[in-house]
Amino acid sequence: MSAKKANLSGELKKYFGFSTFKGQQELIIEELLQGKDIFVLMPTGGGKSLCYQLPALISEGTAIVVSPLIALMKNQVDAVNGLSSENGVAHVLNSSLNKTQTKQVFDDIKSGKTKLLYVAPESLIKEDYLEFFRDVKISFVAIDEAHCISEWGHDFRPEYRNLKSIIDKIADVPVIALTATATPKVQDDIQKTLGMTDALVFKESFNRANLYYEVRPKVNVDKEIVKFINKHKGKSGIVYCLSRRKVEEFAQLLQVNGVNALPYHAGLDQKVRVTNQDKFLMEEADVIVATIAFGMGIDKPDVRFVIHYDFPKSLESYYQETGRAGRDGGEGHCLAFYDPKDIEKLEKFLAQKPVSEREIGLQLLNEVVGYAETSMSRRQYILYYFGETFDPVKGEGANMCDNASNPPKLKDATKDLKKVLELIKGTQEKFKSKDLIAVIVGKENSVTKSYKMEQTSFFGFGKDEKDNYWKTILRQATVQNFLQKDIETYGVLKISAKGHEVIDGKFKEPFLIAEDREFDLSQTKADSDQVQMQAAGGLDQNLFGLLKELRKKVAKKHGIPPYTVFMDPSLEDMTVQYPITTEEITKIYGVGEGKAKKYGKEFADFISQYVEDNNIERTQDMVLKNVANKSSHKVFIIQNTDKKIDLEDIARAKNLSMNDLLKEMERIVYQGTKLNIDYYIEENFDEDMVEEFMEFMTESESDSMKVLLDEFGDELSDEEVRMLRIKFISDVAN
Repeated sequence: MSAKKANLSGELKKYFGFSTFKGQQELIIEELLQGKDIFVLMPTGGGKSLCYQLPALISEGTAIVVSPLIALMKNQVDAVNGLSSENGVAHVLNSSLNKTQTKQVFDDIKSGKTKLLYVAPESLIKEDYLEFFRDVKISFVAIDEAHCISEWGHDFRPEYRNLKSIIDKIADVPVIALTATATPKVQDDIQKTLGMTDALVFKESFNRANLYYEVRPKVNVDKEIVKFINKHKGKSGIVYCLSRRKVEEFAQLLQVNGVNALPYHAGLDQKVRVTNQDKFLMEEADVIVATIAFGMGIDKPDVRFVIHYDFPKSLESYYQETGRAGRDGGEGHCLAFYDPKDIEKLEKFLAQKPVSEREIGLQLLNEVVGYAETSMSRRQYILYYFGETFDPVKGEGANMCDNASNPPKLKDATKDLKKVLELIKGTQEKFKSKDLIAVIVGKENSVTKSYKMEQTSFFGFGKDEKDNYWKTILRQATVQNFLQKDIETYGVLKISAKGHEVIDGKFKEPFLIAEDREFDLSQTKADSDQVQMQAAGGLDQNLFGLLKELRKKVAKKHGIPPYTVFMDPSLEDMTVQYPITTEEITKIYGVGEGKAKKYGKEFADFISQYVEDNNIERTQDMVLKNVANKSSHKVFIIQNTDKKIDLEDIARAKNLSMNDLLKEMERIVYQGTKLNIDYYIEENFDEDMVEEFMEFMTESESDSMKVLLDEFGDELSDEEVRMLRIKFISDVAN
């Protein structure tokens, strides 16, 4: 490759205004200019793009940059054109251009003006483009986000697999492949696919020492995030959600709670997307709520927090997304909310994929669960995943995670693991985890009955521990490879070779699991004493206990179950808000005017006395407001159930999913309004089952879905349980 032999530092200063290179940038550029193939592994914010932008600017001809995202290309083209006095130094070539724009691009390349041409892999395949490229001078090919090449990467694209043959058709030029996330397996796959096994590999450390990693259980998540953002008022942050719908809903929820937030996802109108992105970059918005479509190539240095509302599908995604925090070396808080149920949902989606994809997806998910549940340094876990060792005591940033600042207590569960493995062996590896737990804690269900498990010695051997404890053992045993989920018979657990060693007594290391951590859900990192906790709007456990007693008394007086007076989340909210009037009670989560009138005075008077006795300073700024567009639904639902319209038709008329309709109906009945759905129940449910459910609810101390699904989950779907619960609350409490 003929390149201007020049002083690289001088060129760096001339084009980019920096006087020194970062890390291995200079070495990478020198080797590329000498015609070598290069593979670069560099974390987000490490300066990858400069490794191909500078050599392109000082070389003869045009460098082709293959990039997966239009947003990323636009961003980089604007940045490169901003370095030069004349336009056209960088161009994009993709499907968004019309004929005139495409001709302009070709003319600028022919005239030698264009030094960098950004293309999507799909565009490279076009025959007329290929022909054009053969006739012009190409300096080299850069492949950005190269993990897209690997089917083991989190953003696999089949078009990327053919890049090698396409590049060979264009010209015999050096190739530089760059990625910010690649495990040893992905790295190997990329190099093989690109025919770059002899390439020079440059690998920077993946450790971002300024980032603080934290995982919290997904409890009261909306409120937790609003509280967290309010503590970081005015700072830039990103909230990642897995679905577009959740992005829009949550952005709206943040807005009504006074947060300057905007949504971003691929389904939004292109104009809106660009505007929202620009507002975030220009600091006209503090928070962007996004799917993973956001952030690739967004070079905002002062993002102070990245929150994962939903856990991502792979650690690569997680690392890349959290990597958008603290690029300037300043504070970067990475907070993720974890619920094993979310992982189960992702597993269900995978069940519909082809076997090879399913297998890879499950392994990637397993690593995510391992990270969420690990008791070791989270930084060490991430770096190990990317093939890097890290000293959790002396390493840079060693104390920057929740497991380091608040270490979980560890418990040796080797004996219990052995019992579980023996149970799986004894049942010929035929059970899924839900049914194994039923056997362990001694709960009959349709599967245990059909296998006559209640007649075996296994039945109920673990009834002294909670279900959750055994779930943790099964998940950790899978993560640590004592068990494997069978792909073919989806979800069935099989024993691995390592697991058989435990049964045979040959495996000598202890099996340690973290005890359930008492998360102080109102705080981050510190602030634990009671006074601070109350001032910061945390859960007042003492008051919560007293309110539960009061609820029992009130329920007894009215002859109804306690949870039909106020739900637990409503009581919890009272311990945060300290409402002292009936009107303030109406602002509590899940309480409508009817309920407030009926039971509110006793609770308000009680809390008022408690506040006085304990000298509590009430802060009225943490009332989580819900998005206020529900009233039209409420009236519509009440009118249509009165007319006995089918629930599916009601949902369709308001363009709601059944899940959303049930949420609306739950909100209506829990706020104290009666809703008659007997006509629907009678037509769609077995009479005996309805009677059994109502009896259970009358005697149960809780109306939580967990309790109800444990009891009825085998006979009824989630939706059916929710419908019967709505009927009960409406009949009995209202």
